[in-house]
Amino acid sequence: MSRIVYVNGAYVPEEEARVSIFDRGFLMADAVYEVTSVLDGRICEFEGHVARLHRSLAELKMAAPVDDAALLEIHRELIRRNDLTEGTIYLQVTRGAADRDFAWPEGAEPGLVLFTQAKALETPKAAETGIRVASVEDLRWGRRDIKTTQLLYPSLAKMIAREKGADDAWMVEDGYVTEGSSNNAYIVTGAGTIVTRQLSNDILHGITRASVLRLAREAQMVIEERPFTLAEAQAAKEAFSTAASIFVMPVVEIDGVPVGEGTPGPLAKRLREIYIAAAKATSI
Repeated sequence: MSRIVYVNGAYVPEEEARVSIFDRGFLMADAVYEVTSVLDGRICEFEGHVARLHRSLAELKMAAPVDDAALLEIHRELIRRNDLTEGTIYLQVTRGAADRDFAWPEGAEPGLVLFTQAKALETPKAAETGIRVASVEDLRWGRRDIKTTQLLYPSLAKMIAREKGADDAWMVEDGYVTEGSSNNAYIVTGAGTIVTRQLSNDILHGITRASVLRLAREAQMVIEERPFTLAEAQAAKEAFSTAASIFVMPVVEIDGVPVGEGTPGPLAKRLREIYIAAAKATSI
């Protein structure tokens, strides 16, 4: 059975999905996106993702194509039509189609595309073994807090990491780790303190990040929001990344140097368990 996707008001088989060649998402990466996770056929952290979507739209002075209730129903309909029990839903809003011009068009109708991706989220093998990361210079634009579709450099960073034999990249700017290619980055000090970079325009304001930090505080874990260096990360007791598609993912090696014992640490594993339980309990 062909996957059913949503394109500008219609549910269609993926083979029949079409967007205009003049869509500014295609021509200019003039678009924003969100990815929500699905566990047991229910959507995790929908309110947080929609709130961030509105923030991204506002920062780019882009109109929302539908209201939040309609957006939720589209998500649920895609889950039903694709019989999705575990995986992700990708959502993209573009400024719309107009003749190519750097200036924003007036009156263009926003584009809206969503599709599902079935994948193991709760028990992927990587969560058991941990992942290896390689450092890559951070050469992205200065507004990383806006979740735009201009992902060429993060894609390049991920491929550079793979060429180095790693699973993912952690990007470094002025000697400090900013974030992963598609996730937020953390270390755990010898004293057990969780360290992650503070929110700013330098990093994406992760929805999973916010929940993980809240849950960590509720579990009486100590958190310090500040930049950390690559050397500090390599010398850490543990390291991990967070994102909607990986939840809490242990990092066991950085640039060929084992982190801690070179295996997923107890704090990261515990945070992953706590997060999954909370995500399931609040899913809709």
